Amino acid sequence: MAPITFEHVTKRFDDSVAVDDLNIEVADGEFLVLVGPSGCGKTTALRMLAGLEEISDGRILIGDRVVNNIAPGARNVAMVFQSYALYPHMTVYDNLAFSLKNFHVDKPEIDRRVRDAAQALELTEYLKRRPKQLSGGQRQRVALGRAIVREPSAFLMDEPLSNLDAALRVQTRAEILKLQRRLATTTIYVTHDQVEAMTMGDRIAVMSKGVLQQIGTPEELYTKPANTFVARFIGSPAMNLLPSGVIGVGAGGKLAGFRPEHVALGDGRPNSAHYDALVEVVEYLGDEQLAHLRLGDHELVAKLPVEPRLEAGRQATFSVPLQKVMLFDEESTQAVGTAA
Repeated sequence: MAPITFEHVTKRFDDSVAVDDLNIEVADGEFLVLVGPSGCGKTTALRMLAGLEEISDGRILIGDRVVNNIAPGARNVAMVFQSYALYPHMTVYDNLAFSLKNFHVDKPEIDRRVRDAAQALELTEYLKRRPKQLSGGQRQRVALGRAIVREPSAFLMDEPLSNLDAALRVQTRAEILKLQRRLATTTIYVTHDQVEAMTMGDRIAVMSKGVLQQIGTPEELYTKPANTFVARFIGSPAMNLLPSGVIGVGAGGKLAGFRPEHVALGDGRPNSAHYDALVEVVEYLGDEQLAHLRLGDHELVAKLPVEPRLEAGRQATFSVPLQKVMLFDEESTQAVGTAA
């Protein structure tokens, strides 16, 4: 186990900058999620940490050791990829033991680590099977097991659940979290899925176009996004954003942002902004309804109780508390406070 530090880390390719002046400190035992859209630099940052990409500028430290020029195999980190990359001709046991044999660990220690990992991942009964005899979730657990047996200073996970179906992703997500809590191993987890990020990370680092936009707890990113990119990227449905004057709050040059769950039907709430909007589509979700609204040229979403039921094609009045309306500078896109 060890803390990990990115100090002004930059990665340049011939015609682009993939990661630009990245500064992150990951605490010992922390679960940090790097999240952002495709091409944002998150996987490149992870690969530089693993030693699979050279660093153009800056330093990466694992513990107090600068690893810029240290070979991947000597960094004592274990990487889990989205492809399982299991050896098809080997049993689960041999897949788990493979890296330890390469490091010349003695046989009793290999056996102990393999069986401990198999027990932790509920793979004991599958140790004699080959990968083709396993389900997708079981294969991914074997891939995790190969990382665990190495007892590394850090786990590096690059979209490890992307090949699984939705139900299995939720299940495996919980297994990874329980395992990481038990082992207390520093973990950096890359995903483009903000739901994965919100449910898994002690902290989340949001990236866009190679630049770190914000780092904080899931609650901090959700309730206090630093800019409009984070506001839009974190949360499902996304935060509503529109010129502040459209709902009569804030000064010129500002954007108003508010979460769909903060919208209420009617204009009876004090200290609220009110607006009339056309209900275009209503999605019934059992315990709530999502109303897609049109306010002039702007589209909004309201997350409301199921009663009263809204009807598409009707005009209605909605309100949102001023203290829940964030204001962003239109030019810089940075948060500048609330409308309250």
